[in-house]
Amino acid sequence: MNTPAVAPATLQFVDTPDGPFAILADHAERVLVAGWTDDVDAVLARLHPKNRPAEVRAGTTRAAAAVTAYYSGDLAAIDHVEVAQFGTPLQHRGWAALRGIHPGQPLTYTGFASALGSPTAVRAAASICARNAPALFVPCHRVLRGDGTMGGFAWGVDVKRRLLEREAAA
Repeated sequence: MNTPAVAPATLQFVDTPDGPFAILADHAERVLVAGWTDDVDAVLARLHPKNRPAEVRAGTTRAAAAVTAYYSGDLAAIDHVEVAQFGTPLQHRGWAALRGIHPGQPLTYTGFASALGSPTAVRAAASICARNAPALFVPCHRVLRGDGTMGGFAWGVDVKRRLLEREAAA
């Protein structure tokens, strides 16, 4: 998807054990942005200005049920939530590949680059993760540094660590 939604977007906040979780969904209920914050500006900042919805309204989203189910132990609940992302063909391929990483089986950036067919494109793989706006639904938290350490995460390394711990325990 490379054009922003014309209709208003819906913003919902869900309480989770990792803090407030924001979901910004377009008129078709596709998640545009998701992450652990209650700051509207931080949510919108995850989208390039040209891709931001013209209007954002508080409301409820279908994706919220998947977040609640995920935190109740149904880790697969996030797998089929529709998302809409703005990017290059390589980024779209990468985001699709992120959705194929199973809970409890994180990859390194090198492993992720290999999964994309370019084992030496570690920086590109890291960039794909960094530009992933609908976090959790496109689980970029499942990619680690080559030495197995956390690396960066837009919503904080502590949240990433807790997500990985929760998934490893399931």
